[in-house]
Amino acid sequence: MHALGLDPDTVGKTLVAVLDDGRHVLAVVPVSATLDLKALARVAGSKRAAMAEPHEAERLTGSVVGGISPLGSRRPLPVYVDELLTVDGEVHVSGGRRGLELSLAPADLVRAAGAVVGPIAT
Repeated sequence: MHALGLDPDTVGKTLVAVLDDGRHVLAVVPVSATLDLKALARVAGSKRAAMAEPHEAERLTGSVVGGISPLGSRRPLPVYVDELLTVDGEVHVSGGRRGLELSLAPADLVRAAGAVVGPIAT
């Protein structure tokens, strides 16, 4: 991201989490932040959340860890985007493989992913 001249606050990393009821979700947070699992659970209407195992994330999304996109997963998963990624005019997310980045307006990301926006990062 630094090599590309991108602000880390505008680059989203997509993580796969599992809620206490067994549902898997995608969480998109700035690379400069950390996913707050308690906050994700709260926004998703659950009590707890945990990170999915890497092999499980890859199986569900069809992408390798480090290249998971919030768009076009093998299995449709609910998407939660941290509100910090919606304040600038452009956001950058993985296009589904390592090294492939998509740049789009935050509103377009939210609309295309059917995402819920909330405070899920620290």
